[in-house]
Amino acid sequence: MMKIKHEASERHVLTVTVDNEAGILAKIAGLFTARGYNIDSLTVADITDTHNVSRITIVTHGPPAVIDQIHAQLDRLVPVHKVVDLTEAGPYVERELALIKVAGHGEARVEALRLADVFRAKVVDTTTHSFIFELTGTPDKIDTFVGLMRELGLVEVGRTGIVGMTRGAQGA
Repeated sequence: MMKIKHEASERHVLTVTVDNEAGILAKIAGLFTARGYNIDSLTVADITDTHNVSRITIVTHGPPAVIDQIHAQLDRLVPVHKVVDLTEAGPYVERELALIKVAGHGEARVEALRLADVFRAKVVDTTTHSFIFELTGTPDKIDTFVGLMRELGLVEVGRTGIVGMTRGAQGA
């Protein structure tokens, strides 16, 4: 009987610096789709005063060989300047922003405010029946807060996706 070796899937955070031009995001998404790779989180933002360069942050999972292949294929795309795997580059910081709407009355409302204080979530909108909290942190922190709010009247969640940077004085 032949044994099949399965490599463990690892989470990777990739940053891709690209020319800010029409269609580049579609090209990158198409690269993932055509090969059956999943994108867990995707953020894009202009990063220059001239608005000609953008930074795309992609979170994906895969065995090391697949991540290496993704990295190499991204590097080959014409408008791509640089691809960095933050997971491999050393210590890095990652954050996400979420807006969380919670509706409730009485004790549930008081408890939602207490937990928001513990998690350092800001109240950015309030009515007599609901709150919208703004929370910034790691995906795990946001997941935990959202899980707690489910028990207290969670209505809606909007998340930005992950952004990340290497630690220290040097750029990635």
